[in-house]
Amino acid sequence: MATRTTPNTNADALAETGKPNPSEVAPDLDQKSHETQKYGEIVKLPNGLSEKVCKDSVALLNQCLADTITLRDMYKKHHWQVVGPTFNQLHLMYDQHFEAQVLIVDILAERIQLLGGVALAMAADVAETTKIKRPPRGREPAAVQIRRLAEAHEHIIVEARKAAKAVDESGDDGTNDVFVSNVLRVNELQVWFLTEHLVAASPVTA
Repeated sequence: MATRTTPNTNADALAETGKPNPSEVAPDLDQKSHETQKYGEIVKLPNGLSEKVCKDSVALLNQCLADTITLRDMYKKHHWQVVGPTFNQLHLMYDQHFEAQVLIVDILAERIQLLGGVALAMAADVAETTKIKRPPRGREPAAVQIRRLAEAHEHIIVEARKAAKAVDESGDDGTNDVFVSNVLRVNELQVWFLTEHLVAASPVTA
């Protein structure tokens, strides 16, 4: 006659004791940390592009991602800290621009991943990589906020044009479209809206 083994599933435990086995539903938090893909490495995917092309595109995209995350966060900082007679206008505009930059961040990161790369994600890594000058922690006049944002936009615009040409020459049409349709056009529009607040007739001054 066969001997019944000790129950090793939740169903067996219920059959034997009428009670569930806690080990079947308890989370196993003893997970060892290890990288499954190092930053800068490319996993070759069947996308019709060489590994070198993907690696070069990912490097350009990650730089743009770091700069865009920085610009995005600068918008939220100024949204919270803005004061003055144009508070309501700028408070709302900063948040609208922030939301548009959030979408660009996601588009850039997903493009990096689908090329087989690893997208920058953590604030410390972004801070080490971005080329945009860090603003002070404290509050600045609205005109200075706008000037800082305009300078950040211009940096991204200039670099996006260079990157778009580079990936176009390498045959990476998808990445070229991201740089032109998403990064370049949105940043050009936003910097126009910003700088109109600094014309001579504007009440926004430092």
